[in-house]
Parts: sequence; structure tokens; C-alpha cells
Amino acid sequence: MTAPLAPAGNAPPAVPERWPTRITELLGIRWPLLLGGMMWLSDARLVAAMVRAGGMGFITARSSSTDDNFRLALRECRELTGGQPFGVNLTLSRRAAGNDAMQTRLRIALEEGVRIFETAGLPPTALLPAIRDAGAIVIHKCAHVRHAVAAQTMGVDAVTLVGMEEGGHPGSNPLPTFLNGAYALEHLHVPLVLGGGIGHGRQIAAALALGADAVVMGSVFTPALETPAHAAYKRRVVATDAHGTRAVLGSLGDTWRILDNENARKVAALELAGARSYAEFGDLISGERTRSLAYQAGQHEEGMLSMGPAVGFARAVEPVASIVRRLQEECVQASARFQRMLTLA
Repeated sequence: MTAPLAPAGNAPPAVPERWPTRITELLGIRWPLLLGGMMWLSDARLVAAMVRAGGMGFITARSSSTDDNFRLALRECRELTGGQPFGVNLTLSRRAAGNDAMQTRLRIALEEGVRIFETAGLPPTALLPAIRDAGAIVIHKCAHVRHAVAAQTMGVDAVTLVGMEEGGHPGSNPLPTFLNGAYALEHLHVPLVLGGGIGHGRQIAAALALGADAVVMGSVFTPALETPAHAAYKRRVVATDAHGTRAVLGSLGDTWRILDNENARKVAALELAGARSYAEFGDLISGERTRSLAYQAGQHEEGMLSMGPAVGFARAVEPVASIVRRLQEECVQASARFQRMLTLA
């Protein structure tokens, strides 16, 4: 990849139409920007907006209440993208009882023509045969370099590696994103996507310079105009700075980085007092509480609201296309600066 040369004078460098990497070539997209699957939020409208902006998004299979609703979401997304490819997130839980549904959702997605998948959680061993038979692409998301290497050996097409800054579930890995990525590049030959705490174009440029092929983001897109969440919640997100998140449930081996709201503080207090089972936290950590009270009703002090420190880069409630354009401009400007340094060396 060659960084765009800076033009003469003080004019900002032009944003190229395409920024080719192994990930953009693999997925058929223009820019190495991925919007990771966000539970309850990554619906057809949001994902389609990301695709139209030149990146890739993933509808979260677990967010649909029924198989029929999931199928309808896929059809809506296909219509909104004008037939452009989009992805589906399939997360395999440590609570095995809920994973049979992912096999069904995979079958439905394949029937509807989806050929790009983001897997997360447990290794996608059970999903790979059907994905391979369909000639589809799978990017596996994990938090440890050893898990990334195992996924590569398993035969995935690319790996997403997240650092401890990731909003949601960064796993037990204590390493930050860029250190994690630097170690991973010593061991991987498949394309690498980096995620966790990324919300500015400078960080995208840094990830590409490091050797990654794309970045995956989430928090900075939560207040997007197309995100299916209440306006009051989006305003709360925009008002949150880089210090407005906290990690909880690490004592259960299930670290969860979330918005530091009243609900989060109650969970942290219970954990500090010695709670060590999901049952002891009760309704405070239920997905339905998050969906109905926070995302739908706008009660942003309720629920486990997955969020990373990159939320500090969220500027306003604005369209996805505006966020992507700003990220592109920031990335190109940072890359041009580095290119100027090289030419002066």
C-alpha cells in the first residue's frame, strides 16, 4: 500500500476512491473499515449504511427474535445496499444451549445469498463446514494471539484481533490493541484486522502502517443517525469522553467493557462484594434490560451498554457516511505526514 502524497501548499491531501489492502480485496470493499457486529444495534439499516459508505458491516444474528425476522432483516439489507455484499455476525457463546440457533441462522443466511461472515466467541469449528461448502468467507474475531493462530490453522480466511480496549467482550487478554497486533504479525500469514479503542483516522493509519489489513470499529458508530437506538441514548454517548467506560465481570472470566452508567456501578459493587455467578447479578446483566430500557426507551443509566474508550471520538448524532468520511480524511492526513517524513529522511 502506498500512502497518498501530500499536495503542495497547505491544501489537505485528497481522499482516494479506494485504499487497497488484502481485506478490501477479500471482501470487495473500497476502504479497510469494518463495523463489527453490535448486539441489538447492527441491523439492516446500519449495516447497509456502512456498506454504502465503502466499508463492511455485519448484521448480528442473535439480535433477531425469530428466524423469520432474521430472514426479513437480510432481505431488507440486500435491498438497502442495492445488492452489494454485506456480512453476518455469528457469535458462539460459552453457554452451549444457545449455539444451535447459530447453525440455523447460518443456514438462513446462506439461503439468502450472504457469503461474508464474522464469527466470534468460541472457535467456529461447527460452522466452518457449511461456510466452506458454500464458498463463503469467514473472519474470526478473537482476543489472544494463540487463538488467532489456531483460527488460521483451522482455515479461516482472515482474523480479527482485539485488544483490552474493545467495547463489549475483549476476553481475558490484558494486552492493548497495538501491542497485541504487533505480536500477532510475527505469527500470522492470513489478513489481520485490528480492533479495540479505535475511533480516529490517525489510528487507522497507524494500524495499516503496523501491518494490519483493516480495522474494526463499533463505539464511535453507536450514535450514528442510522443506529437503532433512542435519541436520548445517542446524546449520552456523544457526551461521554474516553474515561466514560469501565470493565466488569472479569472475576467470572467474562470481562465486559461497558458505558460507566448507574447500572454498571451496581454490577461493579456486587462484584467487589464477592458475587461470582451470573445468577447473583440477576436482571442487571440481562440483554432484555439493555434492549428495552436503554436502546428502546432511552434510559441510558440502565443496562449493560457495550462501549470502549473510542467513544470519546464520537462527535455528534450524524450519518454513517459522515463518520466514515471524517475517518478517511484523518487517515489520509496522518499517512501523508508520515510519507513526508520518509521523503525528508
